[in-house]
Formats: sequence, C-alpha cells, structure tokens
Amino acid sequence: MIAFLKGKFIHKTPSFVFVDVNGVGYEVQISLNTYSKIQDQEEGILQTHLIVREDAHILFGFFDLAEKEIFLQLIAISGIGANTARVMLSYMKPDELSRAIIQGNVKALESIKGIGRKTAERIVVELRDKLSKQPVESTVNISAWKGNTLQSDALNALIALGINRQAADKAIQKVLEQEPGIGVELLIKKALQIL
Repeated sequence: MIAFLKGKFIHKTPSFVFVDVNGVGYEVQISLNTYSKIQDQEEGILQTHLIVREDAHILFGFFDLAEKEIFLQLIAISGIGANTARVMLSYMKPDELSRAIIQGNVKALESIKGIGRKTAERIVVELRDKLSKQPVESTVNISAWKGNTLQSDALNALIALGINRQAADKAIQKVLEQEPGIGVELLIKKALQIL
C-alpha cells in the first residue's frame, strides 16, 4: 500500500495532480479541498489511498490525514464509491462534512450531487457515532485561482467527477455570468449546486 507521496507537484488541476517522486510520476486523484491547499505549492506531501480495481489502480491523494480518514470512512459505506466520496469532499470541507453527519443534517448531504435522501440517511446512521468520537478538524486557506484556464479547469474537474460535459459547461457559464471574478474552487462548488 502507498501511504503517502513526497515530491514535486509537476501538473495540478482541480481533480488530479502529477507528483514526481525521485523521477517517478504518479497521477493522484484529488478533491477540491486538497487542490485549494496545494495549488500554490511546488512540492509537498500527499496522504494517499490506493484503490485496486479489475481494470485500474487508482491513487487518491489528500492534503492531510483528516481528509483521508473521512474518505476511508465514506467508501466503507455500501453504495458510496471513491468518486462519490471525492465529490462529497469537493463539495464540503472535511470538518463541514463531519459536522453535517454528526448533526444528522440530511438536507446538507442531499445537496451534494449524486447523494439522495436514502444515501444521506445511511451515511448519518453509519458514521454519526464514529465521527462524534473522533471529529475531523481541518482549516482551509482558499486562494483565488489565477490563470487563463479557469473555465477549462472547472470543466475538466466536473467531468472527472462524473458530470455530463454539456450540463457542466452550462452550469459553469451560468455561475460566471453571475460572478465573473470567481475562483476555480468556488466556481466548481457553485456549478455543482446548480446541477
């Protein structure tokens, strides 16, 4: 198992990062939460979890252990896959997600793309006690994205999260009309709310 990677962040997008570890490049799937923390860093450490499937080995990366821990708890629930857990962590910070589960806030969980009422209720039932014993704490410093690829980065991130390209593009355009100077993380979050 690959517990963490320490190296240079060669290429970063809101949905994945290439990490150069002594000349070996790893493609690591990340959430918006992790992206917001590493977007201005040239190198660093990502906590990782490797998922082995019949057709692929997928490495998921997290800025801190708190995010990794809640990811692992989410994917242990029947019906919650790794991509759904990543969408949840892209939509809410680990501490916000933990708080929503502990407080039984099904409505907040339902507002996440791909999470219906039954799934939200199952998440609360299965994780409330576990998370209340060891709550997740995280602080996020979100800085605005600077660059010419705002729309394409947001679109690629939404597509990587399983959103239809046409629907994602429409949602992005709608958000940009309302808030033209928005950062990429906020753009993706608001587009997810529209979808």
